Amino acid sequence: DTDLSSHTSTIAKTLTLETLPCVPDFTIPRFSSTFTGERRAKDNQVFEALGTTDELSSAIGLAAVQCMLQDVGSNIATPLSSAREAHLKRTSFTDQPILELEQWIDKYSEQLPPLTAFILPSGGKSSAALHFARALCRRAERCDYLFVLARYAAMKEGKEETIYVKDEP
Repeated sequence: DTDLSSHTSTIAKTLTLETLPCVPDFTIPRFSSTFTGERRAKDNQVFEALGTTDELSSAIGLAAVQCMLQDVGSNIATPLSSAREAHLKRTSFTDQPILELEQWIDKYSEQLPPLTAFILPSGGKSSAALHFARALCRRAERCDYLFVLARYAAMKEGKEETIYVKDEP
């Protein structure tokens, strides 16, 4: 125990904010690389879009959609300005995922009661989680699939959706 505590104390004394490589130095501009190796500032819109698709993938937790988002992210990370043919070939994808999402929207929409009013994100835990993912998705692109799936989850769980009613002044 004494050797371990002595060793730990020695390490703690040598590790300071100046020696830790993972502590950010805000005076140095931060850069990252795209798939093509092009260096861009981390606040570049490419990395903003990648962050949004990654956040959405984490929030949604549906493997089929996560794979589609990974393909989108790979494509975003491949700027045409520096992409070679091999990069474009590895990161391209067809419109099949879009067609598949549209089929899923139709499939679930057919099972739902008609929407006659604006609803608030509600309808139980699954529905709320899907509404949250849908809201995140707006930063990348609108996603009717998540809206329909959130409504479907509420219906399947027997939870009531909350209709929006504006308070009168």
